[in-house]
Amino acid sequence: MDTAQPSAIAPDHILVVEDDDDVREATRDALEDAGYRVVGVDNGASALQHLRARKGLPRLIILDLMMPVMDGWGFLKVRDEDPDLRRVPVVVVSATPPAMTRLGDSAQAFVPKPTNVDVLLDTIARFMAPSGGASNGTAQA
Repeated sequence: MDTAQPSAIAPDHILVVEDDDDVREATRDALEDAGYRVVGVDNGASALQHLRARKGLPRLIILDLMMPVMDGWGFLKVRDEDPDLRRVPVVVVSATPPAMTRLGDSAQAFVPKPTNVDVLLDTIARFMAPSGGASNGTAQA
């Protein structure tokens, strides 16, 4: 699992749930370069563990669908049953585009892999309204 130290986790972070270490790190680097605080985990079970630790819910979850241990579908099912976690928007990033009807209300957006960083940042900006954290891809002073 690739996470920041608990004291460093800000409540306005983005949680990246991706099993491929290289993809997770590249996503993390791109988002941090854009001014976002990022925590990365390697599967749905690790994501739920992070979320339940309540070190501050993320402002957004970027979720791969195909992962070992607990895939994105399993994560969404558990998340959807928790009213607190349901408040956090999810952007699905996957090589296999799911029918948005299958995602239903579980995800608010889809970005295909291989991921175009500009498309991902534009999608993220829609969900990161100002509140002392990142906004429109840049951190506020």
